[in-house]
Amino acid sequence: MIPEPTIPTERIPTERIVIPVDCSYPSVTWQCELPSCAVSEHEDVNEALEAALAFFMEADRLKSVERRNRLADGTRHENTAEHSWHLGIAAMVMAQFASEPIDVSTAVAMALVHDIVEIDAGDTFAYDESEAAATKRAREEAAADRLFGLLPAQTGQRFRDLWEEYERGDTPEARFVMAVDRLAPMLLNLAEGGTTWREHSITRSQVIARNGSHIEKSLPGAWSAALGQLERAAGAGHVDPA
Repeated sequence: MIPEPTIPTERIPTERIVIPVDCSYPSVTWQCELPSCAVSEHEDVNEALEAALAFFMEADRLKSVERRNRLADGTRHENTAEHSWHLGIAAMVMAQFASEPIDVSTAVAMALVHDIVEIDAGDTFAYDESEAAATKRAREEAAADRLFGLLPAQTGQRFRDLWEEYERGDTPEARFVMAVDRLAPMLLNLAEGGTTWREHSITRSQVIARNGSHIEKSLPGAWSAALGQLERAAGAGHVDPA
């Protein structure tokens, strides 16, 4: 058992991300052309509506999936529904700083969908090296089969395609959403005072190894700001400086 850590009384404030004025960013578009999610001619409209409503209510269970990191104010742990919403907001406000052109509508949809599988698979801690990490992909594939299978066929396929695209990480939107997915809990841990990192004996170098390559590639300015906060957190004892 890891002993309960001593919580620092002084917390490092969340800082504004400062971008050099001579930086230029690629264009951002909100006009995405998504494959149609309309009910196909082979589906009964009433049955499709019933399926959509059933999935909508099933998605409510995501609010009960607890993550390891806490809210910025430290009052409780974040849940996966809150995390997904926060990433949707991040996609909207951070796309202008991305290193590649981003279709914001696709990125927001991907952010909202990317962790729905945790309804069945649960949240696997980012730094977990146990059997849970080894079985994560299989559990999430099974969850995707069941959950996206609840939807009308074309909608379910669109959700599955977004989830698979995120998992592959082979498009600008997938790389961008992965970047904000790594950035969000890092910033929350920094704002809260690093309790989760200390509880699980996570070091500064582990935080960099886990997050750096993903964030820096898509959001170099944000990574520079987050890294500066991490260095100060290590100096203040909020995270092991190793």
